[in-house]
Amino acid sequence: MRALFAFIAGGTFGTGLVVSGMTDTTKVQGWLDIFGDWDPTLAFVLGGAVVPMFFAWRYTDGRLPRLGGKFPAPPEPKLDHNLVLGSLIFGLGWGLAGLCPGPAIASLSYGGFGGGVFLIAMIAGMLAAPPARRWLDAVAGSS
Repeated sequence: MRALFAFIAGGTFGTGLVVSGMTDTTKVQGWLDIFGDWDPTLAFVLGGAVVPMFFAWRYTDGRLPRLGGKFPAPPEPKLDHNLVLGSLIFGLGWGLAGLCPGPAIASLSYGGFGGGVFLIAMIAGMLAAPPARRWLDAVAGSS
């Protein structure tokens, strides 16, 4: 049953990415170009994600999922060097490529060679991140 709901949720997510234009790199880069030819339409995608999630966090408080397990804890609101550096690197990659992980995977079916190269580079970055984080934590701890 969990696999069925995961399939439905993934299909809904992927369909939303395509319909909203999140898999179109020029649309995403237009959203990020606030000092140029800015395209504010992806603000509706952001609102469509943040508003329901706000209510979902409140609804899950003190409840258990119907399919078992536990709901994840809300993220720690701690602002540290890992969050700032990770956000900068993620934003840089998002701005350069016009894709983030979800849309990158969704665009594989039509992204051609460039989409595959992006996915390989993204996976390489994900594999390199834990050792880089340990190194940064060690450097920050020794200061």
